[in-house]
Amino acid sequence: MKLLLHICCARCVIYPLERLKTRYEVIGYYFNPNIHPTTEYILRGEALRSYLEKESIPLFIGEYTPYIHLRMALDSLESRCEACYLLRLRETIRKAKDLGIRYFSTTLLASPYQDHIKIREIGEKLAKEEDVEFYYEDFRIGWRDSQKVADELGIYKQKYCGCIFSEYERFKNKVKRFTSLG
Repeated sequence: MKLLLHICCARCVIYPLERLKTRYEVIGYYFNPNIHPTTEYILRGEALRSYLEKESIPLFIGEYTPYIHLRMALDSLESRCEACYLLRLRETIRKAKDLGIRYFSTTLLASPYQDHIKIREIGEKLAKEEDVEFYYEDFRIGWRDSQKVADELGIYKQKYCGCIFSEYERFKNKVKRFTSLG
């Protein structure tokens, strides 16, 4: 059985891949129009491509159109993360159907920084609507070990989720201090 795995980055795929390979023929899908700036998108993508090549996992790369994410996020600022999950999982299903794959999942389920409940809800809802199967597992239990492995392998380490809003949140206090110096 094949499973299309939406992957946000190389560091997040380590544990889910280990688990999923025992049950499925895993195919990777890198679709992340949320990642800004473009140089960050490329760094994450190159790290992912390199890691999956070593693991002999095929990888498809979706179109990078950051303005689609920005438009969606600006239209739903309060629920932008949920809208982003929906955007990426909907596209993963579309790709799975194009490839004739019935099962899908996401490495977003590996991160302790993402809204795990929302991701699961969206995945299950879309699966019903689109007549595909969403594979759910709480991959967060392997998070720390994955990060150690990633460090040992020298895999690129990002410092924010990827979107321009999370980057701002990362530096928000520094910006406030800077602007208060006026």
